[in-house]
Amino acid sequence: MNQKIIKDPVHGYVELEDFALSLLDSPALQRLRYVKQLGFSYLVYPGANHTRFEHSLGTMFLADLASRRFGLDEDERRLILASALLHDIGHGPFSHASEPLMEEFLNRTHDDIDGIVEDRVGVQLRSSGIDPGELCDVVKGKHPLSGIIHGDLDVDRMDYLLRDAYYTGAPYGTVDAQRLIRHLVRTPEGTVLDENGINAAESLLIARTLMRPSVYFHHVSRIGESMFQLAVLAHAKENLKDTVSVLLQMDDASCLHTLMTSKEPVARELAGSLYGRRLYKRAIYAGSDQVNTSVFHAGIPIEKSRELAAEIADYAGVLPQEVLVDIPTIPREISLGVRVQNQHAVVSLEEISPRARILNETRREQWRLGVYTLPRHREKVSEAGIEVLHLKKPTRQDTLF
Repeated sequence: MNQKIIKDPVHGYVELEDFALSLLDSPALQRLRYVKQLGFSYLVYPGANHTRFEHSLGTMFLADLASRRFGLDEDERRLILASALLHDIGHGPFSHASEPLMEEFLNRTHDDIDGIVEDRVGVQLRSSGIDPGELCDVVKGKHPLSGIIHGDLDVDRMDYLLRDAYYTGAPYGTVDAQRLIRHLVRTPEGTVLDENGINAAESLLIARTLMRPSVYFHHVSRIGESMFQLAVLAHAKENLKDTVSVLLQMDDASCLHTLMTSKEPVARELAGSLYGRRLYKRAIYAGSDQVNTSVFHAGIPIEKSRELAAEIADYAGVLPQEVLVDIPTIPREISLGVRVQNQHAVVSLEEISPRARILNETRREQWRLGVYTLPRHREKVSEAGIEVLHLKKPTRQDTLF
């Protein structure tokens, strides 16, 4: 068995076996070299130019450690490593920025990779003794071994927290991934954690919680995502589903170039503004205590957000494309199964660690409803948004400058 070694800045030397190297050289995976891991976070953190390609490598490295920890046989280990390498090939350009478009207009998520796998790497997988359908089940969380790369305590999350912290410079993503893996236990209930790994698990939960507002939901990233989504809608308005489908098969550069050269002026203007970092600003950035209706806490789809944006724009006397409404879903609670060895039972982490309960409360408090607009319109759009969305007016210390 031949092996190739790649130097990774996060994990060090990553060894690639022949079957993995064959997959790595496939067009489906090579495309990920040109898809940013963190979408528009580079507008906040200049170093955040890492890609889904290197994340896939890192996920495979940790998946190998977990597979060996669980004592998987060679066929199972090969299946998990291939799944880890291919788990992100369904992402559209700018990663999670295009996910809402995919879900709303194509009725799928980036985990639905069946068609891509069959068309682009199916032959390679079969030649390595890997069932493409079984691999897709692993990626979608429908396989007994899915917990290794698809769950609350998976190697996918371990790698992206470490990698995102490394490239952004944010000091919050420190996770002792190898210690966590050493304390993973495979049970009939799924992948759980030995009680000796509780501290390491808590550090992962803390990292997820702190990285959320500072990186993943930073307002500048959200503004970039909202501008991008509106640019896609403007470009695709005549044949929405088919055009969105074509765009989401592109990489970042191809997609942005297509939008910057669109025949639709709104798409061209928004894409050009993204390229030149001429961004909308926050007119409203409201926490749950300012929102009068629980309906917004569940988030809203893109088309509904555009309806609200048009209503706010009309009230403020500005153009519809000059207002963006961003209402994400309140984050779900995070929990992990923990094996308590003395009792030979599996209990929730919350029963062992009070920190988990505190962190879930913190995550809910981090939720923000955003209304964004051009700098010159901030005041009147703020007033209009408060009226249209029935928000409580911010106190003096909440006012954004």
